[in-house]
Amino acid sequence: MKADVYGLDGKKAKSIDLPEQFNENYEPTLIKRAILVVLSHGRQKYGAMVQAGKNYSAKLSKRRRDYRGSYGKGISRTPRKIMWRRGRQMGWVGALAPGTVGGRRAHPAKPTRDWDLKINVKERKKAIRSALSGTVLQNKIMVVDNKLESLNKTKEIQSTLKNLGLSIEVVKRQKAGRGKTRGRRIHYKKQALIIVANKCNLMTAVNNLPGYDIVDAKSVNAQLLTLGHEGARQCLFTEAAIERIGKEKLFQ
Repeated sequence: MKADVYGLDGKKAKSIDLPEQFNENYEPTLIKRAILVVLSHGRQKYGAMVQAGKNYSAKLSKRRRDYRGSYGKGISRTPRKIMWRRGRQMGWVGALAPGTVGGRRAHPAKPTRDWDLKINVKERKKAIRSALSGTVLQNKIMVVDNKLESLNKTKEIQSTLKNLGLSIEVVKRQKAGRGKTRGRRIHYKKQALIIVANKCNLMTAVNNLPGYDIVDAKSVNAQLLTLGHEGARQCLFTEAAIERIGKEKLFQ
């Protein structure tokens, strides 16, 4: 399978053979599973406060001569707090227990819970290969000359992307819900993913382009390569990145 290599001016320079990793069968179900695993690793742990629902005394003694005890009152052993008192007569309200108003939860969320999902190494690699083949099948792959990695200014990258026919328009929308007051007001539309051979100055410059992501060839995963599990993402490979995937046999 061949792919055209374009220069920074957007003109076709030559054609190269794609590595065998791009010939994998396209399996959206497997890709979805790999994406869920990646998302689970970024999930923030949460849990209830240890003393939630327990911030007051609700001890209820069943002994005969204990003051404030419930012995002989014909009531259940539910923990109760005193609301009023007339001599030795008490007015109780159920408290603390899960079945009472204002009581604790029976089984609250615990911060010690491990949310990480797991996937077999062979399955993870096959999911990445499948996502790579999806970019070819859906015509979402583009290979660019290695000079792209030497760029270090955002203005130069914008000019190059425009020559290649990619959008540099910032597409954003305001999200609904509580997140607007928590620094998550704007959602940017996903643009192309840029894959380079190794870490370079281009990575810092691309971070200034909303919607664009950049990663080195070895750090590619199924989530970055797709827009959901059924749609391939526009991917911009440098020629050196393609060579590294084939030479080092990544994801095999």
